[in-house]
Amino acid sequence: MSEHAKMMPRSPGGPSPSPRKPVDTACCGASFLAEFFHMFNLVFLLGGLAVLGVGVWTISDHLAYAPLLSTVTYAECAWVLAIAGVLVVLTAVLGCVGVWRRNRCLLLGYTFLLLLIFLLEAMVGVLAYVYKENVETELAVNLNRTFMDFYSVDAAKTQAIDRMQREYKCCGAQTYEEWRLSAWMKSASRDKRSKVPNSCCKTETSSSGAPCGASDHPSNIPHTGCFHRLLEELRRQLEVLGAVGLGLSVIQVFGMLLSCALYIKLRGLVDGVGD
Repeated sequence: MSEHAKMMPRSPGGPSPSPRKPVDTACCGASFLAEFFHMFNLVFLLGGLAVLGVGVWTISDHLAYAPLLSTVTYAECAWVLAIAGVLVVLTAVLGCVGVWRRNRCLLLGYTFLLLLIFLLEAMVGVLAYVYKENVETELAVNLNRTFMDFYSVDAAKTQAIDRMQREYKCCGAQTYEEWRLSAWMKSASRDKRSKVPNSCCKTETSSSGAPCGASDHPSNIPHTGCFHRLLEELRRQLEVLGAVGLGLSVIQVFGMLLSCALYIKLRGLVDGVGD
């Protein structure tokens, strides 16, 4: 091209150079957000597995005494937390697929599931801490009546009481003497030589054919009731449920903000705003 041609001004009506498409290297670019999203999703998944583990652990090891409670709040907290943990695993997979395919519909579904998980975990946390303050009153009102009226009558309550007396090394709700006025003491199926259920015995062995519960001597049975030990265990477990529920629900808030930002960025790419 000649020097004269180089120096000639462009015609005002001529084609203007097309604008450069911004390169996706900024700190808020779609690629950066996608990479950050994957790192968050890993943390989110690990947190969900922790939630699921606590829920399953509570259900398998601590709900045996739920029949002794007059409300279902404790059992509901454990089951809801386990369900939230399962939802976390499914949601993490959905989020990874949504980002990999850059699918805005999947990201939108991911955000709504995060909101649902947040509500479930926050609900468990609040209920656990509120119930922790009320469980002592509930046990004081109902535990003694459960021992007196339902042992040997209700199979689930009987099994829970026997397990508790064996595990906690206790006898009766407040004291072993309560068994003298219980429905079990008056039942026809009871061995008339027994003064307390065999589950009270420090060692459940029979001597001379008599049941071990035939003796209520301190050498044979504990004279402390189960009330305080059960209360301590319930409070400790409710603290764990509350801390896990409220603590890990914060992750969902951050995830919702991140997924919304990525959704907006992907919508801008589709609409041609820029990368």
